[in-house]
Amino acid sequence: MQRRSLALLPIAAALGALPRASRAQPAPFPNRPVRIVVPFAAGGTADVLARLVGERLAAKWNQQVIVDNRPGAGGNIGAEQVARAPGDGHTLLLGTIGIHAASSIYARLPYNPDTDLAPVTVLAEMPNAIIVHPAVPARTLQELIALARQRPGALSFGSAGSGSSTHMAGELFMQVAGVQMTHVPYRGSSAALNDLVAGSIQVMFENVPTVPPLAQANSVRALAVTSAEPVAALPGVPPAIEAGLPGYVATAWMTLAAPATVPAPLLQRLNADTVAVLNEPAMQDRLAQLGALKRGFSIEESRRFFAEETRKWTRVIQTANIRVN
Repeated sequence: MQRRSLALLPIAAALGALPRASRAQPAPFPNRPVRIVVPFAAGGTADVLARLVGERLAAKWNQQVIVDNRPGAGGNIGAEQVARAPGDGHTLLLGTIGIHAASSIYARLPYNPDTDLAPVTVLAEMPNAIIVHPAVPARTLQELIALARQRPGALSFGSAGSGSSTHMAGELFMQVAGVQMTHVPYRGSSAALNDLVAGSIQVMFENVPTVPPLAQANSVRALAVTSAEPVAALPGVPPAIEAGLPGYVATAWMTLAAPATVPAPLLQRLNADTVAVLNEPAMQDRLAQLGALKRGFSIEESRRFFAEETRKWTRVIQTANIRVN
């Protein structure tokens, strides 16, 4: 009897281990609402893109996707929240140049975007539009440059925050054009646009998607776009390189990113699902209407893209000696 009991011990031990092994398996994804943190105020281009992508992912996953606006510190307040979130894929980030390529502008950050965040994909690239308040006595880009040269520092340009694409495009503009303007950072593009329309600031280098309605209402005047080619969403607005500023090209780009602790298989699932959403014809049409260029890179392609853009914008930051404490 004792020998038979001893023989059953390995079987009992194996059976006892089954619940523990089962508990060790990851829960299916998604098993609750997914949150996309937009680190800028509602109403800007990042917010618009997050809602478009989130709506299609919600339909694909049959699960709610919530857009959570967390503005501040050029996007780094929201980005840090995502970096510190559990690596289960349920908290994602709508990332930008300021987070993934221009973080060297900050003397200190409480997290490291290079190691604490992982790219899911680059969603889209988009040119910026150089826009002015209608009261600014410049109807062409050359006239704006001449005005800025006559009055160094007198013109103010607003941005979505220090290190954002709307800031970096302005810094590159000043370096290429040889002019000086005063940078005024905001907690997102929508706040800066409100002040531009009100005349509190004079210039912006705003992402194209939010510009057409304001230009059509004559609330702002679009002088040029920062891409090498014209943009269908702003007919008649020339590229800066054709409007008096050779060598000036600057595109904004936006990403979907996750905490670096997300396991590789889940990160690949997030990439595949997001790229599939971007490839939907209706989504491509909507992006084109906004003036955005669809990307949908693989994870490795996104990492290489981050590295190339980081080198580019680090040079701009160092040349302008920009530091934010």
